[in-house]
Amino acid sequence: MAKQKKKLTTAQKRAKKEAKAERQKKYEWVFMNGKQVRIKRAPTIDGMSIEEYIENHADIVWLHQNEMWEHINDEDYI
Repeated sequence: MAKQKKKLTTAQKRAKKEAKAERQKKYEWVFMNGKQVRIKRAPTIDGMSIEEYIENHADIVWLHQNEMWEHINDEDYI
């Protein structure tokens, strides 16, 4: 006769659910070489990638001080 599983308590269910939500925030699933693998998510600010955020919100002086000249547009000087 098979052994019966014990049911989880409400505290255990809550902890399991919180741990799963934390893993989903931290990692994402992708396919590599025909296999599904888990990789860390790219860091974001307000849902945008860091590069996109910098391009949209940085001023010319800050970009120059941090040597990010490729993000400075000629239109910004006018």
